[in-house]
Amino acid sequence: MNHLPPANPLTTQRPAAARPAATRPRPAPLRRGFTLIETALATVIIGVGVLALVQAQESFIKSNAWSSQAATANYLAGEIRELTRRLPKFDPVNGLFVDGAGTLRGWIPRPTDTGPRDFAYVTAFDGLKFASGGSTGWADGDLPGPIDAFGTVIPDVDGNGEIRTTFGGAPIPLQGWSQEVFVTKIDPFNNSITYAKTDTLAANPTTGFKGLAIDKFPLRVTVVVKYRGPFDSADSEMARVSWIVP
Repeated sequence: MNHLPPANPLTTQRPAAARPAATRPRPAPLRRGFTLIETALATVIIGVGVLALVQAQESFIKSNAWSSQAATANYLAGEIRELTRRLPKFDPVNGLFVDGAGTLRGWIPRPTDTGPRDFAYVTAFDGLKFASGGSTGWADGDLPGPIDAFGTVIPDVDGNGEIRTTFGGAPIPLQGWSQEVFVTKIDPFNNSITYAKTDTLAANPTTGFKGLAIDKFPLRVTVVVKYRGPFDSADSEMARVSWIVP
């Protein structure tokens, strides 16, 4: 009977079936794609994000346009103030008075005045409107405009900053904008009280008030700036500026 030599424990390998479970090779995991629900949720999330960006951009454009229009409106109101700031309240030669026929003199422009550059006193601007369509003259209260502090019509410009002109080469007035001017006599002690153009104030010996002649009242000047866009059906008030001429 043959005897086999004893197995060497250092060189003997265990059968594959006897290996521990931890050392066995694991099968590769199955690759799984997106389900329809996951795809739909991802589409909704991306769509909401894009919509929010579009709405934010739209709000920014509207806000920027409004800021530009508000700045333009205040600029146009300030130009009227600068134009009238150097002028006396009433006709510096004859003053303000009612003639023998009962007609008020010295409030409206002089017969020889053809435009704002000729106006010599503040009340000459009362009731006038300076707009791109104005052309009938001061007697009808409608004059070309808007105007600057020198009484010159402000030209319109294109996207490149170039002055727009007609086919004949004449500058086109600033489109869509208008300046309306209102002048009112006010009480010297209470600015909220107004008076008619022909009013006077009698003296009061009790209080020592000496009275006011027809041309001695302070004035409140108000400029209303309006804008009508290319697709608007009516003017929108953009600025209202008032100041007192003592």
